Amino acid sequence: MTQRGLFISFEGIDGAGKSTHIDALARAFQAQGRVVTLTREPGGTPLAEKLRAIVLNDAMDALTEAMLVFAARRDHLQQLIEPSLARGEVVISDRFTDATFAYQGGGRGYDWQTILYLERLVQTAQGLEGDFVRQPDLTLWFELDPDIAAQRLAVARVPDKFESQSAAFFSRVSQGYAQRLQADPGRFARIAADNPRETVWQDVLQAVGHKGWLA
Repeated sequence: MTQRGLFISFEGIDGAGKSTHIDALARAFQAQGRVVTLTREPGGTPLAEKLRAIVLNDAMDALTEAMLVFAARRDHLQQLIEPSLARGEVVISDRFTDATFAYQGGGRGYDWQTILYLERLVQTAQGLEGDFVRQPDLTLWFELDPDIAAQRLAVARVPDKFESQSAAFFSRVSQGYAQRLQADPGRFARIAADNPRETVWQDVLQAVGHKGWLA
């Protein structure tokens, strides 16, 4: 019998240390015989990756950003996420829709209700009990002070247009994430990303373990 597909998203500002733990979690699931699909947003498909490059590098207003991100997300869902879940795979994504609410809604200050409308429009899927809005089964929010994240990024790479934003921008991004957590607390696990790496990893394992997904 095919195991149920699992959808896990990692959220947080750049520099929060998500990537290391995404790879480690994938290996943990693979060690238990699960097929894992690693992906990211914006991106994950050839079309979505093209849109990612535009969103991260070209100047535009918040609505244009949001619409391009949701266009990429629609293709991502249709071409990769939904088929992978239907096959019983574990899909682990570096960001999903919460990032749009955090960056365009919180950081850019764009209208929250419009983003909610786009979310319903793009993510509505069909299940055994009727239509539903596709969300991750678990979202791990790596919460980190923007100043610490900026210090980490300064020695890592040349920043894109989002990573170059001010600390005030990322404070609003963090508030956007907090608002999403408050709206759906059962889906989120809040991870203190300023802790030592091993402590953060144990927190990730604990959050996944509470779902009964890893022995």
